[in-house]
Amino acid sequence: MEIIEYKPTTEELAYTFGGNAPRRTIKPGTAVRLWTQDAFNNTIQTVNDLSSEKVDMRFVNPQTGPFFIEGAEPGDALAIHIVDMKPARTYGISSTIPFFGGLTSTDRTAMLQEPLPDTTWVYEVNTERQTVGFEARYGDMKIEFPIECMFGTIGVAPAGNEVRSALVPERFGGNMDSPEVRKGSTIYLGVNVEGAMFSIGDGHYRQGEGEACGTAVEGAMDAIIIIDLIKGAAPAWPRIEDDNYYMTVGSSRPMEDSWRIGQVELVRWFQELYGLHQLDSYQLLSQITKAPIANVVDSNFSVVIKAAKDLVPHASAFKGMHESLRERAKGLSL
Repeated sequence: MEIIEYKPTTEELAYTFGGNAPRRTIKPGTAVRLWTQDAFNNTIQTVNDLSSEKVDMRFVNPQTGPFFIEGAEPGDALAIHIVDMKPARTYGISSTIPFFGGLTSTDRTAMLQEPLPDTTWVYEVNTERQTVGFEARYGDMKIEFPIECMFGTIGVAPAGNEVRSALVPERFGGNMDSPEVRKGSTIYLGVNVEGAMFSIGDGHYRQGEGEACGTAVEGAMDAIIIIDLIKGAAPAWPRIEDDNYYMTVGSSRPMEDSWRIGQVELVRWFQELYGLHQLDSYQLLSQITKAPIANVVDSNFSVVIKAAKDLVPHASAFKGMHESLRERAKGLSL
């Protein structure tokens, strides 16, 4: 298996899905050892750095990529397996940003009230204990949490020549902020343009479901991924598979529409996997699915619908692509 390394310069970072020239051309089946910048673009480093003073919203959620995938055409599916990932810095950053987050007024839920205080938290990364440390800004509490790395953004260029901000989650993937996009997961994305134009970024050292305040423990990330191609198998919305679950992601507003999209897509996936009638698939999944909220803060809200593999007969999604990628990943690590 070919392995390439790519660490973008600041000038090579992308801030949209679509609208960017490819940074590299990659053959399907290639492993990529890469680095991603943090969501704040390294503008916040201490508790004295405030988002309102330091962050330029034109340059947030920088993406590593896009990568042009040889042979990828509209109607195909990309399969991206996250082999390994780890913090690339000794600290992570989180903040409350004025008029941004799940529990404050926003431009969509306008209220006659002042914004929450612009506040920054710095989480120390302890590589020996594999923890990130929370330290209260308005009290004395200190807690260490396990590092649980994930990517907030993973996506391809949208259809119809659209260019979308790296803050947006949609059917092309994007800023879904799902903790399921982590080591050991395979993410399936429908290809919309020649070459797919795949990008990844927005590394989180950990994040609660929903990303309630609008930011996770944000940090630069080192990672290894394998990118492969499945001809003629594009899902309508992102799908995720790991050793334990089949998952679909819906992104929209209001949140119940995100939930509906994810539910419909998993119903359709189970029809494909098991040859079920739509109503049988609907009934089955009504009894076994979980629905973790990925984010409640982005331009669209994202909801994951997941079904445990141990509750249903064995099936081979995308002709066993996840199992194949998992085998190929053996021996690769950071």
